[in-house]
Amino acid sequence: MFHIEIEKIKTNPYQPRREFSDIELRELAHSIQEFGIIQPIIVSKVVRETSGGTDVEYQLVAGERRLRAAKIAGLERIPAIIKKVSSGKMGLELALIENIQRKDLNALEAAKAYARLQDEFGLTQREIASRVGKSREAIANALRLLNLPSEIQSALMDGRISESHARALLSLSDIEAQRQAFLKIINEKSSVKALKENSSFSASPESGEQRFWEKKLEDKFQTSVKIISGGGKGKVLLPFYSNEEMRALIDKLLGSDAA
Repeated sequence: MFHIEIEKIKTNPYQPRREFSDIELRELAHSIQEFGIIQPIIVSKVVRETSGGTDVEYQLVAGERRLRAAKIAGLERIPAIIKKVSSGKMGLELALIENIQRKDLNALEAAKAYARLQDEFGLTQREIASRVGKSREAIANALRLLNLPSEIQSALMDGRISESHARALLSLSDIEAQRQAFLKIINEKSSVKALKENSSFSASPESGEQRFWEKKLEDKFQTSVKIISGGGKGKVLLPFYSNEEMRALIDKLLGSDAA
């Protein structure tokens, strides 16, 4: 373990957590002032040749919350473990995966991180699952949270609704119905059980069959799938998160006609 100058540490662009509570940071800073940093951050060394000689910096791999709090606490150096990370894209992918495997990410932060692995690194759901130690179904279900309206995603991010609430809302195929149920959660503090007892959440005879076919399609196309139906008509949604994934979906849909 080393004690590294904080000003030489660059934050990680592949940090899944985008927002940090000011109150929690101040509380952690106070704890650091009193007890020090118990768990070191993880960094990788970056050596650059400059006109003036060799310049050494450090890229943060994990521990941005501790780094921010250490700055607030007025520390000049921070305990760190230096980890050898591959340069270029592979190194950034490993840094993102390491951050995903932390226990304190909320459901939406994890979902957005999975989407980045698809979008920026071209990984399939099965490949993501293998790298982060989860099932492909867990990855697909997490990505489905990104289909919710932005205001519902924001509420999940800041803790105004739970992950269970969000998954209950996903069972509503109509966006307006999702928004109305969301307002009920916020205004009436409705539990998930109370929501599901509402008529709009009542499972239709086809709901079990629809989920069966959604899972079949998810296995085939390696993306989250949503079947929306009613009144004998509907649509199948196949989201993609990069141009490469879009082309892969088109190739699978067209089969031998893709050429």
